[in-house]
Amino acid sequence: MVLGLDISTSFTGLTVLNEDGSILHNEVIDLRKKQYTTIFKKAKAVKDRLIEISHLYYVREVYIEQSLSAFRPGLSSAQVILLLGKFNGIISWICCEIFGNEPEYIGASTSRKSLGIKVERGQNAKEIVLKYVLDTEPSFKVEYTPKGNAKPGTYDRCDSLVIAKAGYKLCQKSKKSTS
Repeated sequence: MVLGLDISTSFTGLTVLNEDGSILHNEVIDLRKKQYTTIFKKAKAVKDRLIEISHLYYVREVYIEQSLSAFRPGLSSAQVILLLGKFNGIISWICCEIFGNEPEYIGASTSRKSLGIKVERGQNAKEIVLKYVLDTEPSFKVEYTPKGNAKPGTYDRCDSLVIAKAGYKLCQKSKKSTS
């Protein structure tokens, strides 16, 4: 089974895929709650949930969305990039300990491209990914706010699914090349 993670200090999306690539589990861990006042308390919450996942599913491969490594005007500062990188590293180590092997990293654009998701310049990638997921995964359910927007955490669930699917494709390629 494949685990895909979209790691953030606000929401961490996680998806587990079956041996045939179908969704077994898809959720978001909401880390905005008041009890998660430090990066370590947030990491503990993710760790606790990943331990539960490890008891439910035999995860053999872990794929994590690569954290930002460059500034994106209006979206990231050095402080944000450092915090996300730090948190990504902590969760990566936790995954290594829980699942017994090192996670692999896939960039967001690389994962989208591997699934044929095209995001043109100026388009909202999150909306394009959500539309792709809704069009291709009938079991994926979305809740909306009264204003018609996807509820917080939905995009993180989508991103973790895209990472898991891209990771699954990589697993299938490596199986073919070794047989």
